[in-house]
Amino acid sequence: MTEVPSPAVAIVGRHNSGKTTLVVKLISALTERGHDVGSVKHHSHDKFQIDYPGKDSYRQREAGATETVIASPSKMARVKTLQHEVECSEIVRSMPGHDIIIVEGYRKSGLPTIEVMRSGNEADSAVAKVFLEDAKAGVPLTSDPVQRSRGEGQFARDVAEKMPDANTVAVVTDIPEALEAASIHGIPAFGLDDIPELTAFLEERYVRPRVTVTIQAGGESRRMGRSKATVPFAGKPLICRLVRRLLPVADEMIITTNEPENLGFLADEFPGVDIKLVRDAYDFRGALPGIFTALDAAQNPYVALVACDMVFASAPLVVAEAIEMADKEADIVVPVNKHGFEPFHAMYRRVPCLEVVTEALGRGESRAQSIYRSGELKVVEFPQERVLEVEPMGGCFVNANTPEELAHLEANYFGDA
Repeated sequence: MTEVPSPAVAIVGRHNSGKTTLVVKLISALTERGHDVGSVKHHSHDKFQIDYPGKDSYRQREAGATETVIASPSKMARVKTLQHEVECSEIVRSMPGHDIIIVEGYRKSGLPTIEVMRSGNEADSAVAKVFLEDAKAGVPLTSDPVQRSRGEGQFARDVAEKMPDANTVAVVTDIPEALEAASIHGIPAFGLDDIPELTAFLEERYVRPRVTVTIQAGGESRRMGRSKATVPFAGKPLICRLVRRLLPVADEMIITTNEPENLGFLADEFPGVDIKLVRDAYDFRGALPGIFTALDAAQNPYVALVACDMVFASAPLVVAEAIEMADKEADIVVPVNKHGFEPFHAMYRRVPCLEVVTEALGRGESRAQSIYRSGELKVVEFPQERVLEVEPMGGCFVNANTPEELAHLEANYFGDA
């Protein structure tokens, strides 16, 4: 089953800067807003204990077990002996499925970092002073303060080790110098008690956006001779294969169809799953009416469109497109290859795309190209080499238009869900 990578943000600062207090408040605020939050805590020493002498699991490890799992009906913990420190990125990759992971520490992880500085902390005040001096001198955050501190005293080197850098995306502080430096650099700054504002910042920039996956099933296909959604493939209606492949990455699943009465079997095939069957909003053919129906029916900010005849439609590609959309602040992320755009395995930002599609339909447009080339939306191309990084076997855009094509694909089917 495809697992959705979790976005992560690190809360960093010096000893006694208030990192843990801030992390706990943020986790609480994000959870109250309905988000699934994971957390990672970095210890700089290796003597911490999460099991205690006398416990059965402790005795098992003392006897020589290099990995022990402690499980109950509601909790599980894993204690493993490491030969070397695990990179933060590896830890985050091992925690899929969260809306966000709040990491405490790991300044050098490469994650977006939120810098905490507290006026009652001498080390924080020292860093804030240098932070402002550098900002006024025009020293960019990309510079290496450690290199610049060479030849100076130990205190200067200690300050340089924990300075804001190019990964700093926000500052949380009550120190005037730090606030002024953040303003010069154009970095958002928050007070120590500005938890609602900081939570909103994280929601806007880093919390995993909800994705609606829309499978466009249409209705009768002339070349297939019957509905593509219900044509058999590997012993099941083809639509079942698409739902099964894409459901793990869908916060909402929609099927646009002109035959909802013939797809009632999906409720039995996927018990407990809310699959919405939506009729096409327009009665004329074309890619644009189908895109409109999907965007209009969706409840989430990101909408993935996939055609039901794409036998090898890719959940990992949906995830990669969502990540690219957030990174590039795109309105559309669309795969592109030698045949051109693949609008029916693409990701759309719902609100701006719906506005532009509605206007295009009002002008009598019906082709997807009319919005891709309009200049009104930020379109980010997802090239073939990136697709192959996500799906090394390729085939994401292969579709079946005739019984012969479907039979050929089924003959080469390897039971990949």
